[in-house]
Amino acid sequence: MGGKPSFVSKLFDVMNRIEYRRIISSEDMEAVARLRRKAYTRAKMRVPPAGKLFIDDLDFDPQAYVYGIYCDEQLISSIRIHHVTPAHRVSPCRNLFTDTIDEFLNAGMTLIDPVRHASDPELFDDLPALPFLTLRIATMASEYFKADRCLSLVPPRHYPFYKRVFRTQEVAPPIINTPGYDIDLGLLAANIPLELAGVYKRYPFFRSQPFERRMMFASPDELGTMPLTIRPTARYLAAA
Repeated sequence: MGGKPSFVSKLFDVMNRIEYRRIISSEDMEAVARLRRKAYTRAKMRVPPAGKLFIDDLDFDPQAYVYGIYCDEQLISSIRIHHVTPAHRVSPCRNLFTDTIDEFLNAGMTLIDPVRHASDPELFDDLPALPFLTLRIATMASEYFKADRCLSLVPPRHYPFYKRVFRTQEVAPPIINTPGYDIDLGLLAANIPLELAGVYKRYPFFRSQPFERRMMFASPDELGTMPLTIRPTARYLAAA
């Protein structure tokens, strides 16, 4: 008699229902804005005034990528990825922790800054894997862009999750009542060259095939035609 399915096997099963979508159209962006407001309101974080879309100028930065995660064609989560380089220092984390981020960049490092993580709070009970499905995009970005560090701007109560899963280390202490967020946020960073292989070994659902990463992050000119949706490829790698 077989035992209960493991967390990894259950997450792979959920991934069969998951699609990623790079958010480009105004209609999809408005849906993401509504989800952000819903998630941030539940978390008691600052949201724009009523009637104003939860969208900012950084959503349209040339090295920012906004994604929606869909389950059974329903938007369930979203995240924005910033590819931060010494020549392109646009990063929400840099706005808050300038000295720390510039120390990385001045050393010639490139960074992934995942922000605006918003998941539908009504789905946590049904989809406890939602943070993993969303943050998988950050691991793909870290590999695609060959980043040196992946940042995590998170409240201290979430430190244990990020340290356990990604082996992050605190690189700047929390800012009390962080401007623009109204909660305490600290800065963690994962050493990608050192830790990514271990992340894949512990959590194989984070893995991805090169063509999936290319569809996620390549420029429209390189792709020719932007894919409408992108299916996770981790299960195929696990089977192989």
